Amino acid sequence: MTTHQPVIHSDPEILGGTPVFVGTRVPLRNLIDYLERGYNLDEFIDDFPSVSREQVVAALEAASEVLLARAHSSG
Repeated sequence: MTTHQPVIHSDPEILGGTPVFVGTRVPLRNLIDYLERGYNLDEFIDDFPSVSREQVVAALEAASEVLLARAHSSG
């Protein structure tokens, strides 16, 4: 089993507990908003340079794993 380092965390002292990318004050919601509006990952990373491509990819992979696990458990 692979151990993943967390890329998203929530701390009441950072933006009132809003989930952010580790080591930044960039909310995960910003990435979701960008993708919903049709922007690509490079545009997000250009606009939020404190977030690495690796963090973005890891967050999307983690979200995918959670969604797939929920889909399998509800079937």
